[in-house]
Formats: sequence, C-alpha cells, structure tokens
Amino acid sequence: MAKKKDSKTNAMRILDAAGIEYIVHRTDATALDNGVDVARMAGQDPDRVFKTLVTVAKSGEHYVFIVPVACELDLKKAACAAREKSIAMVKARELFDLTGYVHGGCSPLGMKKSYETFIDEACTLFDKILFSGGKIGVQIEVSFPDLKRAMDIHIADLTA
Repeated sequence: MAKKKDSKTNAMRILDAAGIEYIVHRTDATALDNGVDVARMAGQDPDRVFKTLVTVAKSGEHYVFIVPVACELDLKKAACAAREKSIAMVKARELFDLTGYVHGGCSPLGMKKSYETFIDEACTLFDKILFSGGKIGVQIEVSFPDLKRAMDIHIADLTA
C-alpha cells in the first residue's frame, strides 16, 4: 500500500515541534492572485492576513518583513527598523534560492536560512493573524504570541 503523502509544510512542522496550535486554510489561489483576493477566498478579513516580503539592504544583508496584505511596505520605515541606510525588495527570481519558497507561497517560518524578521504593529490588533503556510493557497492562522514563540520576530511600524 502506498504511503499517503504528507501535506504538511515546513512552517507547519515548526509549529508542531513547538507545540503551537494553528489552523490551516486552503484555497485555490494561484501565484497571480493578490493577497487581498486570497484573504477573501479564505473568507478572512484582509486586515488580519499578512504577506511575507524578503528584502536586501545596501549592506547586502537580507531581511524579512511581514505586513497586512492590503498594505505596502514602507521601505524607509523598513530600513529604519533594520538599522540600515536603505532596503529594496529582492527580485522574484531570487526568492526561491534565498528562502526555499516561491513567490505567492513564502512563509516567514521554515526558510532555508534565518533572516532578521519584522512584523507590522497591526498584528497586535487581532487575536489571531494569518500568513502563508509555505505553499501557494495555504494560509496558517495563529496568535502573534504563539508565532513569536516559534521564531525571533520584532514588531515595528512598517506600512505607508
């Protein structure tokens, strides 16, 4: 009898290992769908659904920023939070090599390498937030305190 393929992502395995409870939301999203559409497909308020953005600073260091899907990352605020002169988004074609994730399915948990990570202060407005589970169409719902237990993350004002 063939083994059933494990549908868990690295992000889910990290939460499991930390003993953190979470809810998985699956949709038929594609890489072309924007975050607000994905939130609505999942029946969620876009204000509590967050996207993961990977950046590179003038120094060459990479940083991860997590912001609400309906908002834009303010690059000046991001640079200030990271104590860098300037920050730019990494090119989509570089994302997989840096993180192990594809555009539209990038989770802040389970990247190939740990990068300093910041989340927008809006995360404190909700009991639970959602973010990419590591595959397109997979969202994880968890409380911010539990996310903080699973990874080193800093709260900052990051949106325009």
